[in-house]
Amino acid sequence: MSVSTVLIHPTAIIDPSAKLHASVEVGPYTIIGAGVEIGEGTWIGPHVVLTGPMIIGKNNKIYQFASIGELSQDLTATRDQPTSTVIGDNNVIREYVTIQRGTMKEAELKNGETRIGNQNLIMAYCHVAHDCWIGDGNIFANNTSLAGHVHIGNTVVMGGFTLIYQFMKIGDHAFTAYSSAITGDVPPFVTVSGSPAEPRIINKEGLKRRGFTSDDMGKIEDAFKLIYRSGKVLADVKIELAEMAKDSVHVQQMLDFINTSRRLAR
Repeated sequence: MSVSTVLIHPTAIIDPSAKLHASVEVGPYTIIGAGVEIGEGTWIGPHVVLTGPMIIGKNNKIYQFASIGELSQDLTATRDQPTSTVIGDNNVIREYVTIQRGTMKEAELKNGETRIGNQNLIMAYCHVAHDCWIGDGNIFANNTSLAGHVHIGNTVVMGGFTLIYQFMKIGDHAFTAYSSAITGDVPPFVTVSGSPAEPRIINKEGLKRRGFTSDDMGKIEDAFKLIYRSGKVLADVKIELAEMAKDSVHVQQMLDFINTSRRLAR
């Protein structure tokens, strides 16, 4: 164990096999288990439980009573399985968040990992279940819950109490309104709301803030209307989207998402 005892509270319990950068701070009564690696500049608050195998990157902030890397609630999961949790850099994980390690169910695709990218804000009481893969720059408002095998893209904003059904995908720059129940894949740039959640509009305000031009948003909106307002069958929609995508990388992104979707939000 490589740590600076000045930055480790004396009541913290750290397994001798854990690897902490000398700059890592650990608060009172935190428990860091075997096989945990923590990168430079990361701050771990009081009463946190980190269960390995797990890799945590640089400059993360993990607040009190978070539980990360614990065995998943999947009934087939056992502690002797080679599964893990991987967290990137510059994430903020607030109070009472639970993030559970992967399972062997998609081991060939995901190496048995639950994976969190970089610069995500995961607010209090959120739950990230086994085998979820989360990209970069996302915001999870309080009490958002992800079932197993969920994929979240980049720069997605999820309103409080959003619930996401297992195996669902949320595309880049999407927005889920408060208390949305997601039972279908949400394409990039789309806003959904309701229970079950339905596509409403494109996430125009979010796109403006991220520098999308009026022309960009116009093409995205045309694609949205074709998918959700034209009344055409999906096979015909895909043909028309392919033509529209010749003039828009963003429409191409929507088409690529739809082509790989198991169950599209409708």
